[in-house]
Amino acid sequence: MKKIFLSAAYATLVCVNLWAQKAESKPEIWKDSSQPTDVRVKDLISRLTLEEKVTQLWHHSDSIQRLSIPQYNWWGEALHGVARNGKATVFPQIIGMAATFDEDLMLKVGTAVSDEARAKFNDLQAQGRKVLLYQGLSFWAPNVNIFRDPRWGRGQETYGEDPLLTAKLATAYVKGLQGNDPNYLKVAACAKHYVVHSGPEAERHTFNAIPPKKDFYETYTPAFKALVQEAKVEAVMCAYNRTYDKPCCGNPFLLKDLLRKQWGFQGHILTDCWAVNDFDEGHKVTKNRVESVAMAINAGANLECGVSYDQLKEAVKQGLVTEKTIDEALFYVYRSRFKLGLFDPTEKNPYSKIGTEVVNSPKHVQLAREAAQKSMVLIKNKNNALPLNKNMNSLMVLGPNASNVDVLLGNYNGFAPNMVTFIEGIMGKVSPSTRVEYRMGFLLDRPNINPIDWASEEAKGHEAVVVVMGIHTTLEGEEGEAIASPHKGDRLDAGLPKNQIDYLKTLREKVKKPIIVVLTGGSPICEPELENLADAIIMAWYPGEQGGNGLADVLFGEVAPSGKMPLTFPKSLNDLPAYNDYSMKGRTYRYMQAEPFVPFGFGLSYTSFEYSAMKLSSPTIKKDGKVTAEVSIKNTGKMAGEEVVQLYIKDMAASIEVPQYALKSFKRVSLQPGETKTVSFEINTEMLKIVNNEGLSALEPGDFTIYIGGTAPGKRSESLGAPTVKSALLKY
Repeated sequence: MKKIFLSAAYATLVCVNLWAQKAESKPEIWKDSSQPTDVRVKDLISRLTLEEKVTQLWHHSDSIQRLSIPQYNWWGEALHGVARNGKATVFPQIIGMAATFDEDLMLKVGTAVSDEARAKFNDLQAQGRKVLLYQGLSFWAPNVNIFRDPRWGRGQETYGEDPLLTAKLATAYVKGLQGNDPNYLKVAACAKHYVVHSGPEAERHTFNAIPPKKDFYETYTPAFKALVQEAKVEAVMCAYNRTYDKPCCGNPFLLKDLLRKQWGFQGHILTDCWAVNDFDEGHKVTKNRVESVAMAINAGANLECGVSYDQLKEAVKQGLVTEKTIDEALFYVYRSRFKLGLFDPTEKNPYSKIGTEVVNSPKHVQLAREAAQKSMVLIKNKNNALPLNKNMNSLMVLGPNASNVDVLLGNYNGFAPNMVTFIEGIMGKVSPSTRVEYRMGFLLDRPNINPIDWASEEAKGHEAVVVVMGIHTTLEGEEGEAIASPHKGDRLDAGLPKNQIDYLKTLREKVKKPIIVVLTGGSPICEPELENLADAIIMAWYPGEQGGNGLADVLFGEVAPSGKMPLTFPKSLNDLPAYNDYSMKGRTYRYMQAEPFVPFGFGLSYTSFEYSAMKLSSPTIKKDGKVTAEVSIKNTGKMAGEEVVQLYIKDMAASIEVPQYALKSFKRVSLQPGETKTVSFEINTEMLKIVNNEGLSALEPGDFTIYIGGTAPGKRSESLGAPTVKSALLKY
């Protein structure tokens, strides 16, 4: 029996060697960079054995020594800077970047991140080292899931609750990441998590999202479609959950019909990490792992993050998968490697010249500071409590987040050598003769063990008190990262920790001077009591390595705050539907009926802006026609500032339920004191379309209200101090 076994093994080895020799005897077209990429990819695949092909479909692709193909690890992170790979510039967490409403800034940030990624990769190659985890050129960002519910701990990774804002900012970021060379990608970006994946985090491996078709096409998919068609994103990551009864990574409708056929996606599709395991372990739609891998690759999942695709050989043996299907998957995967220039001489790739001097360079650090400045949202400023005078006599700083480096970072982050905490930023801004006192004062999320409170007593003697409070990434985030969260990263109580609000009440009773509350976090702080307890409120998010300097620049008036809310802060979670309800009814500014604590699009400045009445170039619009909406905006204050001018449209006579109003465009405008500028928006009939209950776009005749202002329409914005939103009627 042993001799028979050895003979069979020897025969197999001989056959493989003969096959390989035959393949290698062909002209090596795949090495010829003058040939079309698709031709090169197909030639390379034709030279591989089935066993070799399978080893290329995991995130840790093995080397193929006989062809001198090096190993490559596909798993990289760059949500807001190169992550988990040594020194890098750390930009604000993406929810903070979304608050900038600044496409140009996002493009610059994406360009800076990809420059650093290429520099680090080039240095790795020059040293002849292997590409290990997080060291490659493929980055699994951006996250364009809609932040539909404030309880989702991973909402901090997103661009907020609005599909258009998400699409615009993420498109700019992807363009910055991937570069503009006609032949090569600087890095390969990835749109995730496809699709309908915004919580609950504890159920992500088992839940089945069945949103109304209207919501699916109106809210959940537009950003993915934009990244595919406008940004030409190189990869799409399918999500853990089921959508319409099938696992997203085993769903032919999502991966083949919608993504590839309807949207024309040409890049590779990868699974979320170990998502294939969920088919049999969590969703229980397959009997075993072999069936799971067959379901995934047959549905169109080309590359697996995980190790289950090792079972593809057995799936072929059982007749569940054809080698042709494996070749098709490998085609998309290898084409991305070719587009990254990984098989070409370095001198042909313009990005191979980027050196390590760009990593955390002064230029990038300054860009991170600008991003932090623009991300800050001023929610309240009673009696002009801000800006503070940097020559003031004394200032008290309180709160556990004031001196905490981690609160700068968010998640999926890198690290920089000179990160600036809030207290460090403040200390670097005030004059040498200003007395600044810092006390933690209270713990992050539980009452002080020691009942003696010196800090609030000491605060009484200062000209102003800055209290840095809010949420921390130990309390919100991904299921395994938020180690202090009792809900696997989600926030099922979306207010401040009770001990924080209790301490602020004590402070308010004792301190008669201005109290400035600085809130940290990546999700809504649903705490209306703050409005009565603080003289000024700033939402600082997780503001990146320059967060301390960015906050200080705003606190002391070197720049006027200009951030706008990328999501609604409800007054209470009781104002929202059930967390596991994937309908958009009652959610976000577009469908929520209850008055919010802080509205979408809202943010104050130290200066004031005055809008003129809106002018429409025509009161009617024809099919495929265009109308210009125009306002003048004047800086009526004494300080230079930037305003985000926002355009919303409401269908007044729709045949079905439609958004109360929906963001359709926005522009950042910089104004000197006394300066007036005219801002115009082009309105086309595409902006007037609704998505009907079948998920189809439709243009219905009737009246449309056009809104232009510095916030979403609504009385709450005005009561918080926003200028009145202007409106006009347009008829189609």
